[in-house]
Amino acid sequence: MSIKTAALAAAVSVVAVSAAMADVKMAFIDPLSGPFGPSGEAAYTSFLLEAERINANGGVNGEMIEVTGYDNKINPKESLVQLQKAIDDGARYVFQGNGSSVASAIIDAVNKHNQRNPGDEVVFFNYAAVTPAFTNEACSFWHFRFDAHADMKMAAITDYIQEQDDIKKIYLIGQDYVFGQAVASAAESQIGEKRPDIEIVGNELHPLGKVKDFTPYIQKIISSGADAVITGNWGADMQLLMKAAAEAGSDIPYFTFYGGSLGAVSALGEGAIDRLYQVTEGITNLEADEEQYALIEEYKERFPEYDYYYHRAHVALRMFAEAAEAAGSNDPIPVAFALEGMSHDDAYGTVTMRAEDHQAQQNLYISTVSDDVKYGVDNIELGWKLLDGGTIEAAAAEQPTTCEMERPEKP
Repeated sequence: MSIKTAALAAAVSVVAVSAAMADVKMAFIDPLSGPFGPSGEAAYTSFLLEAERINANGGVNGEMIEVTGYDNKINPKESLVQLQKAIDDGARYVFQGNGSSVASAIIDAVNKHNQRNPGDEVVFFNYAAVTPAFTNEACSFWHFRFDAHADMKMAAITDYIQEQDDIKKIYLIGQDYVFGQAVASAAESQIGEKRPDIEIVGNELHPLGKVKDFTPYIQKIISSGADAVITGNWGADMQLLMKAAAEAGSDIPYFTFYGGSLGAVSALGEGAIDRLYQVTEGITNLEADEEQYALIEEYKERFPEYDYYYHRAHVALRMFAEAAEAAGSNDPIPVAFALEGMSHDDAYGTVTMRAEDHQAQQNLYISTVSDDVKYGVDNIELGWKLLDGGTIEAAAAEQPTTCEMERPEKP
């Protein structure tokens, strides 16, 4: 755990229980150091805060939650080492999201662990790894995804692009691993179906977390004559891509999955207004109730280095609590069965955990950067504002699944 993360964890320990006192142990396995550390820490603090709020209200079935962070350095092999440490420490629930290569390794390891250790099962709550296979051919009873997958997000982006007659050429750029490849594939197929007149003038994959200066990539984008860029980049790769775009003075719009990554908006500055777009399950400037506004304010006050970005972390823990209460048990198998088909009334619309594949079905929102917002990001006055017609209802965002899930015996 980094010094900064340790300080953040201490900040949320006002009513947190100690490891010895915790009844429900949960592991957060994601980067807490290195170039993607800020992405992991922003999510970790969200889980810590929600666990604290649940504990302050009596916990779950009278038991307290403890979420412990394990730094995986965004490496699949290191993630498996940390997963085993977490299990040895008593964790029965695992949270992870930064990196589909990591998620794939955890899904496989959890499946094997549960097969070999009946009565000591572990459930994996995926809050951000969005490769579609995880809820299709690689689906697992022990895996639940609380973020929309890449095909769902790309459908929202391409539906919007379909109506933009001035977009004739698109450049694709992404990270060279399973998620980036899935984004590129979805973009090519969906654009080809919805706007066959659009030319894909570039399809570039770059090493994950290795590029320090994206200027050569930006120059390729400019030289291609692209009218728009689609990227699945996240974390430091998103921030550095925007930094290079700003330095080049390019005004090409970017349609992103993770334009809200820390530092991306501030890297572009006012050039991000009506130019940087993202698709998410919620944004702070959506109309919400006072309880949600209070949560946003609390997060921003306690963790000023970060933005309220990982709303789905709060949703995941709330749905766990609701499922456990419905099951009358905090044990993984009854909780997992209770989660199947469960609907949660959320601040930004109903979230339903589809039983067939454990893929959350929820509203999606397309937003762009504006200087007319209640909540800014990156500690500047620019923030995300919903586009006119930018709400995609859950029923419209839903995608079919090929999942054929094997389930354990129901208790």
